[in-house]
Amino acid sequence: MAAVEVLLSVLMLVIIVVSLLSNGVVLICFLYNPQIRKQVPCVFTLNLTFCNLLLTVSNMPLTLVGLVNKAQPGSDTFCQLVGFSETFLTTNSMLSMAALSIDRWIAVVFPLRYHSRIRHRDAALVLGYTWIHSMSFSTAAACLSWVGYRPLYASCTLSDVTDNSQTPFVVFTVVFHSLTFLLSFLVLCVTYLKVLKVARFHCRRIDVITMQTLVLLVDIHPSVRERCLEEKKRRRQRATRKISTFIGTFMVCFAPYVITRIVELFPSVPIDHRWGVVSKCLAYSKAACDPFVYSLLRNQYKKTCGDIINRLLKPSSMNASGPGHHDNHETRGRNNTVQTAAD
Repeated sequence: MAAVEVLLSVLMLVIIVVSLLSNGVVLICFLYNPQIRKQVPCVFTLNLTFCNLLLTVSNMPLTLVGLVNKAQPGSDTFCQLVGFSETFLTTNSMLSMAALSIDRWIAVVFPLRYHSRIRHRDAALVLGYTWIHSMSFSTAAACLSWVGYRPLYASCTLSDVTDNSQTPFVVFTVVFHSLTFLLSFLVLCVTYLKVLKVARFHCRRIDVITMQTLVLLVDIHPSVRERCLEEKKRRRQRATRKISTFIGTFMVCFAPYVITRIVELFPSVPIDHRWGVVSKCLAYSKAACDPFVYSLLRNQYKKTCGDIINRLLKPSSMNASGPGHHDNHETRGRNNTVQTAAD
């Protein structure tokens, strides 16, 4: 193997490990904390986590095998099944991200009516659409024999195996990516930009109140005034940073792969196989990023992780401090007895 292929294999292995651990932690937090389970967005988060875990277990290792062996992993039927699952899981995860952005938009723009507008039943209906949408495209591709091993990506994915239906396959590929990647991207941009607009409006209102308070408190210490101004600046940057993370990770991970899939429809444009694998790795890396972007960096998940760690370490810490703790009780008891006798 060339040095580039070795690096790509290591990168794929790192993505698999990180994705398994991070999505596993999200699933553990979901099972441990009942407050997380009561929230409506947890339906989309759980669906996204399961899609990422299944993609990590079923597709990523086979792509790694195809990259190392430079050959199709398994039989044609097995490869078609793997390609079907990849199409379904990738489409489902994209639509789940779009559903999460819609949920955040309603929660921020209509906070007083959020609980009446978005309930678990409504979330289940949206989730049902994502499943129908994903199943329709993946089933159509499998029935038309447009799923197979693609050496350009070293994986079982969408591919015109028969080479007898180029025009229909081109139309299907363009429609598929338009209604999955492009649609999800537009939903993310519209909803999160509206969320950012509302967040900046509230920041301006808070800033006006803060500045009026600082003007009235003429005797306030300069350090307190400086901290208030710094907090105002951090508050503005925090909302922009979060929105940029949501949209940026989606584009950085999925856009190179989708653009490559569109470009390869033109036979006259050559594409290096190493770039194809790189774009595939970027698409897979979204499964490793999602737990941090949507879950683990939130305070509720951080607190849950801390509680789980403390609960795991508590028995061992008690056992480790058991004898000393008992001796301290005995020592304090003897001291109290001596003190009572002296009195």
